[in-house]
Amino acid sequence: MFLRMVRGALFRQKGKMLMIAFTILLGSSLATAMLNVMFDVGDKVNKELKAYGANITVVPKENSVIDDIYQVEGDDEDNIKSAYLKEEELGKIKTIFWAFNIVDFTPFIDSTVSVDGEDVTIVGSWFNHHLSLPTGEELDTGITSLRAWWEITDGKWLDEQKQEDGAMVGTLLAEKLNIKAGDKITVSGKAGKKELTVTGIFDCGADEDEQIYTSLDNAQYLSGTDGLLSSIEVSALTTPDNELARRAAKDPGQLSIADYETWYCTAYVSSICYQIQEVITGSVASPVRQVADSEGAIMEKTELLMILITVLSLVGSALGISNLVTASVMERSNELGLLKAIGAKDGAISILVLTEIMITAIVGGVAGYFVGYGFAQVIGNTVFGSATEMKLMVIPIVSVLIVCVTLIGSIPAIKTLLRMKPAEVLHGR
Repeated sequence: MFLRMVRGALFRQKGKMLMIAFTILLGSSLATAMLNVMFDVGDKVNKELKAYGANITVVPKENSVIDDIYQVEGDDEDNIKSAYLKEEELGKIKTIFWAFNIVDFTPFIDSTVSVDGEDVTIVGSWFNHHLSLPTGEELDTGITSLRAWWEITDGKWLDEQKQEDGAMVGTLLAEKLNIKAGDKITVSGKAGKKELTVTGIFDCGADEDEQIYTSLDNAQYLSGTDGLLSSIEVSALTTPDNELARRAAKDPGQLSIADYETWYCTAYVSSICYQIQEVITGSVASPVRQVADSEGAIMEKTELLMILITVLSLVGSALGISNLVTASVMERSNELGLLKAIGAKDGAISILVLTEIMITAIVGGVAGYFVGYGFAQVIGNTVFGSATEMKLMVIPIVSVLIVCVTLIGSIPAIKTLLRMKPAEVLHGR
């Protein structure tokens, strides 16, 4: 009998129930879209920000007088000048706990050389280097992607796979020495001399505009530092810092065992730096604070925006449900009054009305989930140029939210129902 009454009410008030389902669909779809994007947006935003450079710099310990994370003191000046990192250990960066969060890394070696009697800085690095890692992973990395914002004003990027003795020259140095793409320049270092072909002139608006960039092997040969590096730049996907990360940044040794494990197993920039130091001998890894802090701030604001849109959509749905359900109860006042008159309890009638609304909510919520997932794909492809991954955790979250919103929206109608007096309703008929 209960089910027959529910079915009859649903079909007699098809219009009202469809409006309730549509209201829930709108709230569910927006909540689904925003939550899917919010849970997936972290990696997408981080990858977008990688175009603006590395967020971690690794240098020899002796070159870091006071590291801003671990407060490591350097040694005397002679050791600072002679300290280098080992090129053979580069692949170990991809063996740390958060190896898959390391999206790019590039080594550097710099020294002073002479070009046409002028002392200039030459920097050796990878451009489009193919690396076979100890884990068996294959990786293509280099400053072509790490310095994606550089503007090539003449020529093109150096392709180290095809041209061993190539070089790129900053715009200021090129103007000073009258160098253009295609020219050959003779570079004299303290350990040797090389003739390099200029493949391109670049402009980045920084000190690099007065420098020469060439392959790592060429720079090591010129400076007599075969197999050695002066620094490594790492681009990693990180989690915004919180109170635990800030405490760990001051001194990881002061954390409790539980806090240490939580910090170590979370992709904070400080924990990734710490793990890099563990695998690179004699190194100090430091976050590039301008980049790391910007990533965290952008992530927090983006997530806050998504949460705000979700909350507002659900509040709107609750208000719509409240009006529609209350109107439905008022229209059925004679029917509900009669039920009370023949002995039905307030609780039983309330359950009947809520059952009708919850069935409608389930239909609207399921439809809204799929509409919202489609909306999330539109956002992902339009804003980030890639599809939004389906997050299974969104399903129970949206389900709970829809149930709560439906119940909250039904409260005014239930109050109206409880205040209803059979004699007044039936006499009015």
